[in-house]
Amino acid sequence: MDLNSPLFDRIRIKSSGDEPQETKGPVCEHPACKAAGEYRAPKGRDREGQYWRFCLQHVREYNASYNYFSGMSDTAVAAFQKDAIIGHRPTWAMGVNSAGESQGAKAEPREWEYVDPLGVLRGEDFTQSRARRASPEPKRPRYTGAVRRALDILGLDEAADGPAIKAQYKSLVKRFHPDANGGDRSFEERLRDIIKAHDTLKSAGLC
Repeated sequence: MDLNSPLFDRIRIKSSGDEPQETKGPVCEHPACKAAGEYRAPKGRDREGQYWRFCLQHVREYNASYNYFSGMSDTAVAAFQKDAIIGHRPTWAMGVNSAGESQGAKAEPREWEYVDPLGVLRGEDFTQSRARRASPEPKRPRYTGAVRRALDILGLDEAADGPAIKAQYKSLVKRFHPDANGGDRSFEERLRDIIKAHDTLKSAGLC
């Protein structure tokens, strides 16, 4: 290697720079401190979710003196700790709603099914639950496959009664009749299915 080569004269070394570098990101919020605020510290009670940004030194000093219950009486601290067990949510006795009214027999039926032979979830006593079990709910009629298909063609479910079936039939006939579609006969097959479904329901005594 030739140390006298003119190539060495062209080499430039970048200065490391003794100038202070600007801190990127949040700056420590302690007065007169310009270090990076990499650490969060809670601002205190009634300011939940809000934080100070401190450097490592100042966050340690802050945490050493931090007291969430500062300014609260012993009674208030005890009440807070008791409520913390249930997540500060309101509670009521079993069978009583938020207004303090007993649910008992006034309770509305649930939208889901569950096994409750003793009536505990309804707030009933043994006498009430026994009486309720003695009177079974009326069974819904069971239709044949042809009747269920006919109801499906008309867009109805098994709870439809006679007037509902007639009203739906008239509505569909008006909708798919060629006269209502400017003479277009492309819906004739659909119309035949509707008429056939109505005849099936009529034969079954549903309308």
